Amino acid sequence: MSTRPALIVTGADLASQALDILRDFEIVYAGKTPTEPDLVALCRQHDPVAMIVRYGKVGAAVMDAAPSLRVISKHGSGTDTIDKDAAKARGIEVRAAVGANAAAVAEQALALLLACAKSVVPLNARMHAGHWDKATHKSVELGGRTIGLVGLGAIGQRFARMCDAMGMTVLGHDPFAKDLPPYIRPVDLDTIWRESDAISLHCPLTADNANLLNAQTLAACKRGVLLVNTARGGLIDEDALLQAVRSGQVAVAGLDSFAVEPMTAGHPFQGEPNFVLSPHIGGVTSDAYINMGVGAARNVLAVLESTPAAAA
Repeated sequence: MSTRPALIVTGADLASQALDILRDFEIVYAGKTPTEPDLVALCRQHDPVAMIVRYGKVGAAVMDAAPSLRVISKHGSGTDTIDKDAAKARGIEVRAAVGANAAAVAEQALALLLACAKSVVPLNARMHAGHWDKATHKSVELGGRTIGLVGLGAIGQRFARMCDAMGMTVLGHDPFAKDLPPYIRPVDLDTIWRESDAISLHCPLTADNANLLNAQTLAACKRGVLLVNTARGGLIDEDALLQAVRSGQVAVAGLDSFAVEPMTAGHPFQGEPNFVLSPHIGGVTSDAYINMGVGAARNVLAVLESTPAAAA
């Protein structure tokens, strides 16, 4: 049995650059679809000092099965799959690899926005079917239009820069953001709904903002608004969004995240012509994979090196 401290990865792999940083640990992989019983069993077997979370949820039961656990490090920026209250109560620090996938997710948001505005998906299908719709089709020109961003962290601000470069007016809402660049006008949410021609979500999912976009807030938006979500699916009431898209209140929705993942056959968005869907791959690029792994690994070391119990 290894004498090195154990580190559990709730996934099947880590970038080699991250493994180099973690060479003093015994790395235990939980696989791509770890369940809570899987993680509890691994924790009881290995008693890890650290976890790197890629897939699955880490709650109190998992933490209680790992009495030596000192840090839970997210392979990415969203920590909603980690019970942070339970971690705090047990003296376990939760860290995120903030900004590690910012470029990748911002680019995905831009791709979805452009796909929605320019009808990329339906025009592609029509072309492959032998049609030439030049005489009948008109796309949306984004230059001169207003985009509202909810969340102005590393991803939101990077996306804002892209939108500004296209000549869009950028409104932003984030009560925690400071020292914003001059091209972002900070506003309240009511102004986002009222004035935006397109809306893009870039905030973490919390108990306070679940179903932030619902029947009431969608009705407050401009008719024909474009909607992009590369954050968390739980920010949107999916039933309300479906009705808003079908009615034309939302012209097109470009979504990279969903309330329940993975999306399974029979989801009501499937087959709807005014939805552009991708399987939560905004942060999945070769560069982001390395950046997130390295960021998560460095966060593990930073916590353990500053925690006396970890050195015992």
